[in-house]
Amino acid sequence: MTKTLSLFLAHAFIVIALITTFGVLGLQREEQEAQERFTGVLEENVTLRILDNDTAKETGYLDELLAAFNAEYAQYGITAVDANMGAYTDLEKLGPAGYGPDIVYQANDVLMRYAENRHIQPLPAESMEVYAEIPSEAWDAYQSTMEGTEYTFAVPVNVQEPLLYYRKDLLPENWQETWDDDGNGVPDMVENWADLFAYSAQVKAESNGTRYGYMKSLNDQYFAAGYFLSYGAYIFGQDETGEYDTEDIGFSAGESYKGARIIRQLATVMDNNCADDTITTSAYELLGNGTYFATMTTPDVYESFIDEFASSWSRTHRDWTEEEVDAYVRENLFMTKVPALPVSGDLTDREGETMEMTVMGGIHGYAISSYTKSPNAALAFIEFATSEEWIARRCELLGIVPARTDVMEAEGGVAADVYDDLIADRIYIMPGERAMTQVWASFGSLLRFIAEDGLRGGSTYDTDEKLIAAMEALDAEIYSAIHTLS
Repeated sequence: MTKTLSLFLAHAFIVIALITTFGVLGLQREEQEAQERFTGVLEENVTLRILDNDTAKETGYLDELLAAFNAEYAQYGITAVDANMGAYTDLEKLGPAGYGPDIVYQANDVLMRYAENRHIQPLPAESMEVYAEIPSEAWDAYQSTMEGTEYTFAVPVNVQEPLLYYRKDLLPENWQETWDDDGNGVPDMVENWADLFAYSAQVKAESNGTRYGYMKSLNDQYFAAGYFLSYGAYIFGQDETGEYDTEDIGFSAGESYKGARIIRQLATVMDNNCADDTITTSAYELLGNGTYFATMTTPDVYESFIDEFASSWSRTHRDWTEEEVDAYVRENLFMTKVPALPVSGDLTDREGETMEMTVMGGIHGYAISSYTKSPNAALAFIEFATSEEWIARRCELLGIVPARTDVMEAEGGVAADVYDDLIADRIYIMPGERAMTQVWASFGSLLRFIAEDGLRGGSTYDTDEKLIAAMEALDAEIYSAIHTLS
């Protein structure tokens, strides 16, 4: 090695070391300064732009919340307004330009991607009233360790996991004799997937394909993931701090091929729409008019199903009052935990051992933009919006499962069931990794191919060996998309 080259390399290493050192110090200083912005002294005569989801707007919840907050903080001249942006507005693009909202309500996977590049700021969570009312399993979704220090980037509002929606009035008249083998007063077909599969096959056959039992878009990655996770799959491995390792892809782990087999079997009792996204948008109407007996989605759209059910029932029962229709649909639209899976991974196995399903889920919450000029006022809004009163009101109008334990205990029912799943680690919280884009693209394609194979009775995925190979190929494809092609 020449002397000149040696000196060049030495200088290069020094420069790299300095860049790394200043990068670490810069990060620490940036995070410290962000937290020091929360002085407790409210900025006065300011306007806060609040980005909430569409359901909060449509139900009138956001208007109620804003009006109550503005009345409470009028003495400071603080006004909160609807940001009037789409629910999925990209803070990363609009924030730096000064057009983004001050407060963002979103799922943890979205918010933690913002946190990665400092678009939302760490919060003094432990000093907030709500802190003790939310379990650590929910807070974990918004915590990240950066250069050895753990930060919290949002306040949990509600817990999301897939739930089964079904029409009680569409059950067979004699269901207690024919579909309640254990005599517990709960229909077998909403307790386990094997019975739901059998019932769906029966409904499809008896109606000549005009009505269906269970229907869901099978290439909807979020909801389909649970079939694989339940049998040992995972998306990314994790290190000792809980950070994700995107080089460790685990869709083929355990006996995940059983989940793929279930997707293929479910397709046989559905129609061609199960292989695309059609059912995702049509399920409200088709469950409402009785074409579907059951579907799977999240708890926060309960009122949307109620509206469609009521609209359909009113058209066929014109002599009913609005109050009678509302009472009927609320009595007959049920929302419950997803059924148990057969340990064998075979939906024709109605007599075998079952296990509770592990589902993909998430935590929705409020975060504060790093670009807001009013961090203390923004924090005051989040404190107000996550109070017991307003989370309870959000439950009432939106049908959410609250992250606050006190509100959950008051709600009971399915909210308590979801909490049990959260604490028991049966909710796999969606990773807040940018690489999920590549994961969903590859996973969605495979789901579609498997569903189509089931629909046509094909032979591409008709054996366990073929499904195992498909899952291994999926891992390799995702790895390549993240680390090679990108």
